[in-house]
Amino acid sequence: MRNDILRPTSPGIDRRQLLRAGAAAAAAVPLGVIGAQAFPLGTASSLVDFSQFPICRTAATAVAPGSTPRKLKLSWNAGAVCLAPVPVAIDNKIFEKHNLDVELVNYSGSTDQLLEAIATGKSDAGLGMALRWLKPLEQGFDVKIAAGTHGGCMRVLSRVGSGVDKLTDLKGKIVAVGDLAGPDKNFFSIQLAKLGIDPNTAVDWRAYPGNLLQLAVEKGEVQAFLASDPIAYLWLKDPAYKEVASNLDGEYRERTCCIVGLRGALVREEPDVARALTQALLDAAMFTAQNPDKAAQSFQPYAPKTASLDDLAGMARYHTHHHHPVGAALKQELKSYADDLKLVSVFKPSTDTTKFAERIYVDLFGV
Repeated sequence: MRNDILRPTSPGIDRRQLLRAGAAAAAAVPLGVIGAQAFPLGTASSLVDFSQFPICRTAATAVAPGSTPRKLKLSWNAGAVCLAPVPVAIDNKIFEKHNLDVELVNYSGSTDQLLEAIATGKSDAGLGMALRWLKPLEQGFDVKIAAGTHGGCMRVLSRVGSGVDKLTDLKGKIVAVGDLAGPDKNFFSIQLAKLGIDPNTAVDWRAYPGNLLQLAVEKGEVQAFLASDPIAYLWLKDPAYKEVASNLDGEYRERTCCIVGLRGALVREEPDVARALTQALLDAAMFTAQNPDKAAQSFQPYAPKTASLDDLAGMARYHTHHHHPVGAALKQELKSYADDLKLVSVFKPSTDTTKFAERIYVDLFGV
C-alpha cells in the first residue's frame, strides 16, 4: 500500500496545471479545453477559488430563471463518499446560489430503475458511475449525460502474503465482487483484457453480498476482492491488506468515473435549469477539491461510524474532484469507456461508439 494513497498532500492540482491556466488567461485563449478537462464558469461561489483550475473561457451565468427557486429532485447514493459534493452543495447553499431548491432522493434500486425514474420525471437528475450507466443507456432511456464529477473510488485489494501483488496476478485466482455486473468488475476486467488476460475465462469472479465478503476474505476463500470507498479506504488502514490496483492508475487517472444524468425533457424544455443544476454540482465538486476537510464534515452524517473526519478528508483528497469534463471532453471520455466495454463483450462489437456517445451526452455550456 502506497503511503500517498492514504495521505495525499494536495487536492490534485499541480504546478504545471497552474502554469497552463495562467498562460491560457494571459493569451486570452478563446472557448476551449485545456488538456482533457473542461469546466464552465457560472455564478462562482465565493467559497471556490476558480483561479486554481485550468479555465480558458468565461461562461454565461448559470442561474435558473424565475422569482422563486426552481424545485428539483436529485437522486444519489448517500453511502457513496465520492458523492460528498452533494451534501457540500446543501451545507454551503450552492444550490440556492443557482436559484434551485433541490430535494435529495437516496436511491438504492437497480440502475435500470434509476434511469427509468429520471426519464419519466420521478426524478430530475441523478449521479452514478459511467461503467454502470452506459450499458443500460443503450436501451434508449431519455436521459442525457451533462458532466463528469470526479475520478477514483474503485480498488482491487488483497491480503498481504496472498501472492496477489499486481493486476496480472489475478490470473487463475478467485476474486470476490459485490456485483457481477458492477462497475468495478467491468473496470478491472477491461484492465485485464488490455494486459492480454481474458477476464471471462482466466479469473474466477464470485459474488459475495454484504458482510459475507469480509468473511470470505478472512477465511481465505478468495485471493483478492474488489471494493469501493469508503469500505476499501477503511480496510486499507489495516496492515493486513494492500492495494493491488485502482481506477486512478495509468491513463485512467485523468478520466471521470462518476457522471451527472439529466431528464431529457428538462434539457430540451428548460435548458437554463439543467445548466444551473449541473453548474451547481460542479461548483460543489471544486469546493470539495479545495476544501476536503469541510467536505468531510458535510458528508459525515452519511458515513460509516468507523470513518473519522480525517478518513473522510483523506478520501476527498484521493478522489479527483478537480476533474469534471463537459462538452467535447466529456463526449470523448464516454466514447472511450464504450470502446473499453466492447473489449470485454459488455457492448456488442458492432456498436458505433461515436454515435452512442453523441446520443447520450448533452453540451450545456458550448464547450
